[in-house]
Amino acid sequence: MVPRHQIVLLLLFRVGRSLAAGMIILAFPYLVLRQAGALELGVIYAAAALATAAAGLAVGFLADLWGRRRSLWLAGLTLPLSSALILVSHSTPMIFAAALLGGYSATGSLMGGGVGGAAQPIQSTLIASLTRENRRTHWFSWFSFFSGVLSAVGALMDRWLSLQHAFLAATVVSAVGMLPLIWMHVPESRGRIAAMPSLKTIGQFSLTGLINGFSQGLITPFLIPFFVLIFALPKRSMAVWGLVAGLVAAVALLAAPWLERRFGFVRSIVFTRGLGAALVLLLPFVHILWVALAIYVLTPGLRVAALPAQQTALTARVGAEETGRALGLNQVTRLAASAGAVGLTGYLFEDADFHLPFELYFVITVFNLALYRRFFGWERGRGEAVAL
Repeated sequence: MVPRHQIVLLLLFRVGRSLAAGMIILAFPYLVLRQAGALELGVIYAAAALATAAAGLAVGFLADLWGRRRSLWLAGLTLPLSSALILVSHSTPMIFAAALLGGYSATGSLMGGGVGGAAQPIQSTLIASLTRENRRTHWFSWFSFFSGVLSAVGALMDRWLSLQHAFLAATVVSAVGMLPLIWMHVPESRGRIAAMPSLKTIGQFSLTGLINGFSQGLITPFLIPFFVLIFALPKRSMAVWGLVAGLVAAVALLAAPWLERRFGFVRSIVFTRGLGAALVLLLPFVHILWVALAIYVLTPGLRVAALPAQQTALTARVGAEETGRALGLNQVTRLAASAGAVGLTGYLFEDADFHLPFELYFVITVFNLALYRRFFGWERGRGEAVAL
C-alpha cells in the first residue's frame, strides 16, 4: 500500500494550482474585455481549449509510456510560465500565448479542463494508482473539494488585487506549489503504445465527454461575461459571487460518494446534470439580478456533483497501464468539442444573441444523458449495473 503522505504531497501540488487558477479565471476575461470584445475572448478561449486538449492527451500518453512523475513535472510547469508571460506584456500576442500555454479555456474547474487543466489527466491517474478502488471516489471528491474551495478563494483575492498583481500572485503561488513534487514517489505502470484492450469503453466515455464538452463550451466560459454584459456587474462584486458559486460546487462534490453508493454513477449524473440544465435554460430569460445570481451559484455544483463517481467508473473499467491515455483521450474529445462551442457563443454574444447558447445547452445535455443510459445502463449503487 502506498504511504498516505504521497497523497498529501499531490494534494499540496493541487492546492497551489487551484489558488492560481482562481485568480486567473476571474482576472483574465476582464483583461481581455478591457482591450477587445466578446468575440476576441471567445477565440482565445477556443484556442486555449484546443491547446489544453492536445497537451492533456500528450501528458496522458507520456504518463503511460514515459513515466508519471516526470510527466507531472512537465505539466505542472505550464501554469506558472503562462501567468509569467502576462507579467511581461499585456499585448494581444502575449495574452494569446499565455492562454495557450496555461489553458485559459474557462471550461470549468481544473477537473473539467479549465485553467491549468492539461495536468488533470496525470493527476487523476496518480490518484487512481495511489488509492484502492472502493475509496477512489472518496479521494476524487476531496481533491475536487479542496480544488474548488481554493480556486474560489483565489477568485475572491482578485477583489483586492489589480490585474497585474493577480497574475503576479498566480505565478508565485503555482510555482511554490511545484515544490511538493520533489518528495513524490509514485507507482509506475508502463504500457505499450499499440496495446489498449479497453478501447471500446474508452470510446464510450470519450463520446459522452465530447458531447458534454460541447455543451459546457456553450455557456461556462461566458457566465462571467454574461453578468458583465447584461447586468454590468463590476469585478469586485463578481469576485464575491464567484467565491460563493465555487464553495457551493466544492461542497456538492463531497456528495459524490453517497450518490455513487445510493444511485450508481449513471443515475447520479442524470439527476444532477439534468436539474442543472433546466436551471441554465432559465438564465437568459431572467431579468432579476438576484434570481440570475442564484442560478449562477447553484448550477456549477449540479454540474460537478457526480464527476468523482464518473472518474471512478472510468478508472475502474480500464487497465492501470491505460489509465493515463484513457483520461487524456476523454479530455481531448471534451475540450476539442468545447473549443468549437466557445467560438460559437463568442460570435452570438458579440451580436447580442444571449438566448440561443443556453437553449442549445439544454437540448444537448438531455441527449447526452440519454447516451449515458444507453452505454452504461441504470445502476443500483456501485457495480450493480442493470442490463439493458
